[in-house]
Amino acid sequence: MPTIAILIFPGVQALDVSGPMDVFAEANSFLPPEQHYVIEVLGTQEGLLRCSNGLCLAAHRHYAQVHDAYDLLLVAGGPGLPAQARDADLSAWLASAAGKARRHGSICNGAFLLGHAGLLDGKKVATHWNDAAALAARFPLAQVDADSIYLHDGKLVSSAGVTAGIDLSLSLLADDCGAQLALQVARRLVVYTQRQGGQSQFSPYLTPVVDASSPVAQAQQYVLAHLGAALDVDTLARLVAMSPRNFARVFVRELGVTPAYFIESARLDAARALLEAGSEPLKTVAWRCGFGTADQLRTVFLRRLGVSAKQYRQNFSSLQ
Repeated sequence: MPTIAILIFPGVQALDVSGPMDVFAEANSFLPPEQHYVIEVLGTQEGLLRCSNGLCLAAHRHYAQVHDAYDLLLVAGGPGLPAQARDADLSAWLASAAGKARRHGSICNGAFLLGHAGLLDGKKVATHWNDAAALAARFPLAQVDADSIYLHDGKLVSSAGVTAGIDLSLSLLADDCGAQLALQVARRLVVYTQRQGGQSQFSPYLTPVVDASSPVAQAQQYVLAHLGAALDVDTLARLVAMSPRNFARVFVRELGVTPAYFIESARLDAARALLEAGSEPLKTVAWRCGFGTADQLRTVFLRRLGVSAKQYRQNFSSLQ
């Protein structure tokens, strides 16, 4: 029987635990008894552990009591993990347990605990988009992907936030037992076996500059107020009385992206808002947001979000 362990702690996200567990528990209803998944919850503390939503969970065992070699070892996430200091004993156990496991990984920002155990070095890893920058800064040897719903990199598996743990678990189930079983389980849970697009569909791109009086902040505000106008480096540089070359250098230094990328992102966010809230034709949305044509709008949506503008509206329209 394949064995699965999920590590939990005080403040864990409940759905990071129950989502993957339900995938494999549902799979058991289709599998013969000798192929059933055996699922165990391990706690970092004894007794009841309070989740971030107030629910209390009781682990089967404390992690220090475990010396088993699991088929899959997962670490759940929780809102407080990015700020937590490294626990030397837990990190040592995780490194040892991951070395024995056939696969190991994380749900959401559980990746921080893997990082503390040295398990992310040189590896591609997914996490919640909101924690991606902090994860990359804390563990610079990791290759953090802020957009993927889930990733497989050798023995390491990882997912984005919360419900993405279900996506990851379905992909692991498909690897183990075939795509047909994964589809049957997805139907039972009323979820997609493969979601279109990445986390960029759900993450707000535009963030304010720390110094609101800086030339970059002024340029940002101008872009947001004139999305339908002709916008380029020369135009924005003239606006703030800087040379185009110096402006572009300062812009990248303060925001981490080029002016062109920011302009496209601002237009994309505006288009997303219009598609979610209204029913205007794509060509009208494209014109209002500065894309010019519906074809250009479609191209940017596919390249940046992995879905067409039409599919995005079908997925997220508030008019449905």
